[in-house]
This record gives sequence, structure tokens and C-alpha cells, in this order.
Amino acid sequence: MRVFVLALAFCLIVLPKIIHAQEGNRALPDPFTFNSGKKVKSVKEWERRRNEILETMTHEMYGAAPQRPKNMHFEVFDLDKNALGGKATRKQVTVHITEKGREAQFDLLIYIPNQAKHPVPAIIGLNFIGNQAIHADPGIKLTTAWVEKSGMFPCSADGKAGDACRGVNASQWAVDSILARGYALVTLYREEIASDRKEHAFQTGVHPLYPELQQREDNFGTVAAWAWALSRGLDYLETDKDIDAKRVAAFGFSRLGKAALWAGATDRRFAAVLSNESGAGGGKQFRRGIGEDINRLCTVFPHWYARSLGKYKGKDTELPFDQHFVLSLIAPRPVYLATAEDDKNADPQGEFATARAADAVYRFLGTSGFPDAPFPALNQPVSGQIGFHIRPGGHDVKMFDWIQFLNFSDLHLQK
Repeated sequence: MRVFVLALAFCLIVLPKIIHAQEGNRALPDPFTFNSGKKVKSVKEWERRRNEILETMTHEMYGAAPQRPKNMHFEVFDLDKNALGGKATRKQVTVHITEKGREAQFDLLIYIPNQAKHPVPAIIGLNFIGNQAIHADPGIKLTTAWVEKSGMFPCSADGKAGDACRGVNASQWAVDSILARGYALVTLYREEIASDRKEHAFQTGVHPLYPELQQREDNFGTVAAWAWALSRGLDYLETDKDIDAKRVAAFGFSRLGKAALWAGATDRRFAAVLSNESGAGGGKQFRRGIGEDINRLCTVFPHWYARSLGKYKGKDTELPFDQHFVLSLIAPRPVYLATAEDDKNADPQGEFATARAADAVYRFLGTSGFPDAPFPALNQPVSGQIGFHIRPGGHDVKMFDWIQFLNFSDLHLQK
């Protein structure tokens, strides 16, 4: 009898949320329904369903990733306790990974606030132009990996980083504000991990360490590689006495926001996820049919996801999941989706719908979930365990975004 009452309560409380999230959209797959058709009725059953979702999304979209490397070590090659005019301690660390005689390495840039009580919480995120681009600090090592010649922050005529690349991306990294709020900032460069040029895909960074993971339909995609590298960064942070590795949030913007969400989905050690305008394959629903779709992902960026995703080109509604499943994998940990009014490709309404659709899982697991509120006005964040805002402007990371991320992090990560 008690089981029946609990099941009835589950239907009354949880299922209407799922239905409400679908209003105006195509019906979304139910995270509480096993592939067999059986319904989840307990937290213990949810754990089994969560594993099934993770396996399905890995095989059908993101691709198989390697386990934590057995042969990995960290080299701290820079330590400045008086960085940024004394506000921070700067550390630079090379992550060395060896597999079957092959070696790959990438660098972590870490700023730790000197005035905060240690160990401090941290925010870790990938960057677009190299570690030296997030701040003009002359002590940051110039990346030796390829850098873009054009794009949002051009700084190189020959694909090599020089002093002109220092601080060129600083407007998207609120370093001083992050430190002032008591957080360490950790960043790593996408190109040192996996090439984002489709003509060079899988040829540089960590991919050559695992050739066997390319010889399959659910191959090790670039987004998955970036997410995997965030986990390797967390491996290092677990060894650093100045940082509380149990209070680390994964952050990412645009395609790197897709990676941050997948890192949070695949690695439960991340305490929170902060995603900024991650769009298709990130925070927005495919089934709305607005903005970037699977066909574009597989055609313009074929290296981002596994080859297996290609069978859904033009068939977005046939995916056995949608992106609220990624948030369901992160649950019950806090996650924030930030969007912008003019970023139509990322579909702000679609990201809001994802947050709403994931609410049921969060509440089932005993958290506040996402507020039952209408789509918010500009610059009016809404949040529970899931946070969301839309601001004016286009595809970018603005100070307003960082203020909301830090406010949200204060609620969930600060002791």
C-alpha cells in the first residue's frame, strides 16, 4: 500500500512538470522511463536509469572516452605568490599523459585568491585562444598550440601565439571579480587537448593516445575530449592543498559550454556546472527545431560528436533523448544556463525549456529544482538548484553573466 501511495504521489507531483515543460513543443522523451518501458519508482531505480541514460548518450552522441589515465603526472613549472599585484597566487601546471609509448600534455593556468581562507572553491573552464589570452599578465606561458587567425578575438597572422595574444580574450574572463569573491580560477586551452579544426581532427592533443577509440561509430569526439580534460584538471586540483576539490564548478561558453555540461554529466566530482550560451548539443532542446540542429553539427563540426550522431541528421525528433537528459545526469548538483536575447542560434527559449524539463528529476532527488515561473524578462535571473537568465546582446560572455554565475556559486559552493 505504501509503495502505491508513493507511486501515486510521484505521478501527481513529478509528471505534470514534465507535461508543462512540453507545452508548445514536440513531446520530450521521459527521463523516468527505462528503455524497456518500465517506469522509475525509487531513487535506487533512478541510479540504474541514470546509468542507462549515460550509456545511451555516450553511444549515440558524445562518443566513448577513456578512463582516467594510469600514467599521468603533474609538473608545477610556475609559482608566483605575488601575481596580479599581490591579489593572487599564480600556478602553472603541465598535465603529462602517456599511453603505449605516446605522450600528450596540456597546461593549466591557476589563479588562487590570496586574501581568501584556504582551501578555496574553484571554477575551471576551457578557453578559446590560449591561457595567455584570459589576462594580460606577462607571466602566463604562451601556448605553443595553434591559435585562430580570425574570429572573435584575432591575435595571430600565422597561427602562433605571441605577445599580441596576451589578454585578448580578457573581456570574457572576469578574473578580478572571481578572485574577489573568493574563488580560484583554473583554465586550459582547447587546442592543446583536441584540435577544433575539422581537417586536423583527432590528429593532435590527447586523441592520438587512443587510436582504438576512433575505430568505432561511437568514437571519442572532440567535445567529449574537452570534457575529459576538465576531469583531468580536477585530478590535479585534488592534489592541490590550496583548493577544495569538492567545491569545483565546471564552466564553459558556447561549444566549450557543451563540454562543461558533459563534464558535469560524466564526472560527479564536479560540484556544479555553469554553462553560457551552449546551444545545440549543450543546453537547448533539439526538438524545438530552432537554431542549430543535428545536421549542422554533423556537417560543419563533424569532429565535435561521435559519428553515430550522423544517423539523426534531419531526424532530430527521433533522438532517444534530448538535452534535459544531460541536466538529469548532473542532478541533483546545481547547474546554471545563461543565454542572450540576440543569440537566436542558441535558442534561449529552448534552453529555458530544457531547465524546465529537468526540474522533475531534481525534485524527485529532493532538491528545489527550477522555479515554476514564466520565461523571465531580460536581466532577471531565476534559480533554484537549476538557474537561468537571459540578458541583452549576442553570443558572448559579459560581466552580467559572471555576476549571476558567482551569485549562484555563492549559494551552492561557499561554506
